[in-house]
Amino acid sequence: MGKKRIVKKNSSGVDSALKARSLAKAVKKKILEGTLYVESSYNNTRLSLCDKSGNVLTWSSSGALGFKGAKKGTPFAASKIGELVGEKAQQIGLKEVNVVVKGVGSGRESAIRAFSAFGVDVVSIIDKTPVPHNGPKPRKPRHV
Repeated sequence: MGKKRIVKKNSSGVDSALKARSLAKAVKKKILEGTLYVESSYNNTRLSLCDKSGNVLTWSSSGALGFKGAKKGTPFAASKIGELVGEKAQQIGLKEVNVVVKGVGSGRESAIRAFSAFGVDVVSIIDKTPVPHNGPKPRKPRHV
């Protein structure tokens, strides 16, 4: 008959051990302003929090929180990443942040909304999504 599977339900949909591990590292320095980079593709969403000179303070992605497969690219997963990075930003003492968005995924807006809920002022949002200027030449039509 095979093994019986036991399904454990999490209230938030996030593996709590992975979330606790990413929040565990102690913050050494207090920084008041920084930059939040949001990279959102159809398959995943990544957030990087940097200081003004570009040094990464903390980062997270939907895969790092335990989401797998198609669930990584959802707005729900992106909001959970935004909450995690927002908590870390609160620990650092961040007051203001500039947001740079790159990509066309569905998690762009929800990640920023979840991040800004932690008392960090969003000064500006810049879209750096690469746009092709005509792109590669299309294939010739197939003769049958």
